[in-house]
Amino acid sequence: MSGTGAGTDGAPGALAGQTVVLVGGSAGMGLETARQVRANGGDVVLTARNAERLVQAADELRPLGTAVFDARDTERLERFLGELPGRVDHVMVTAGSPSYTPLDELDLTEAAQDFGGRIAMMLAVARASRDRVRAGGTLLFVGGTGGRRPAPGMAVTGALTAALPALTANLALEVAPVRVNLIAAGFVDTPLSAALLGDELEARREQLRRSLPIGRVVGPADVAALALHIMLNGALTGATYDIDGGQQLVAH
Repeated sequence: MSGTGAGTDGAPGALAGQTVVLVGGSAGMGLETARQVRANGGDVVLTARNAERLVQAADELRPLGTAVFDARDTERLERFLGELPGRVDHVMVTAGSPSYTPLDELDLTEAAQDFGGRIAMMLAVARASRDRVRAGGTLLFVGGTGGRRPAPGMAVTGALTAALPALTANLALEVAPVRVNLIAAGFVDTPLSAALLGDELEARREQLRRSLPIGRVVGPADVAALALHIMLNGALTGATYDIDGGQQLVAH
């Protein structure tokens, strides 16, 4: 499964001969990244917890393999990675969703699962990938930027926003020469965002179009393009890359 080099960022076929595992690859940022990998000559392996969406993605992308499971099940996640038939070049994890629960409504057991589960997922991927990702390949995780601005309901998300870059940097040392990086996204116009906002989605899009310095809403293709750049640039490890269209620079 493994390719022999990084290629030239942005060149046609830059990922030829390389295999990317997308954990959470049936929708949103994961699916769009899979599309761009295929468009650049690479192969993909897709996992998701929604079997129907995974079948649809597989029909479009013709992956080397698929698996249906919840990535929060860390034993299953490690077993899946450990059972890959050969070395791969990159593993990208987009699974997970933010928590926006006010303190008075917070279930402490759920809060512990939200926080600890995300940390455990990254640790599981890192541990299982040491013998499955080639030297110089990438473990790429997706977090967020929203929790950097304190607000009611953001306690758990804010704690994760602070924790994930530190975890990324430490893992980059532990699993070297495999590279480890984090994409910290602001609002991205995905099916998950639509599900979270419901009837408020279009108003949020319009507010961002008016306020963001880039004058438009960040989409999955933007995140996917950044993901491919990180995969292809072999000098990048231990870092967090923001992609929010300048959202942190303006008032909400």
